[in-house]
Amino acid sequence: MSKGRLIVFSAPSGCGKGTMLAEILKDDSFYLSVSATTRAPREGEVDGENYHFLTKEKFEELIANDGVLEYAKYCDNYYGTPLKPVEDYLNAGKNVILEIEVQGAMKVKERMPDALMIFVLPPSVGELRRRLEKRGTESLEVIEKRVSAASDEIKCAEKYDYVIVNDALEDAVNDFKAVIKAEKQKTKYAGELIDEVIKNA
Repeated sequence: MSKGRLIVFSAPSGCGKGTMLAEILKDDSFYLSVSATTRAPREGEVDGENYHFLTKEKFEELIANDGVLEYAKYCDNYYGTPLKPVEDYLNAGKNVILEIEVQGAMKVKERMPDALMIFVLPPSVGELRRRLEKRGTESLEVIEKRVSAASDEIKCAEKYDYVIVNDALEDAVNDFKAVIKAEKQKTKYAGELIDEVIKNA
């Protein structure tokens, strides 16, 4: 069985990455990595689905034992990606998607250089602002902060392997699938395919 690919998937808030991932994950060859955190579960959150909820001691033990792929600390709580589940799913042939912000993505790239880096762009910053306003869940001040943060994140997109513009959902999902298909056909990852062709001479 061939090993799966680690896919780092980043996008500014309001780009529709959640909707994209919901479509992508209909294909069971993909698995969305579940992050770990030391914050308390919110109402309705399920351990192992939304997050792996860990004690501070357990999280720090993972850090000490090199058991997290990347992590950060916000408001006295740790957030990060446990390494073992990622490795287990990759070894089982699943393509593991890390939905992660730019800072964490760069840490993953440093540790696992073969990770496939995909950045999702809005059609424009103006369209991003419009989408955030349409949600109606945040004040204009918060929206402006998100738009400003998004502009900074977008400047980092050139550090990724591919960019996908999420204008029409179906097109964006098809672009994602095209990237995965192209990656599989790189000679670097096509050893099993080449061996199979020779074997059936």
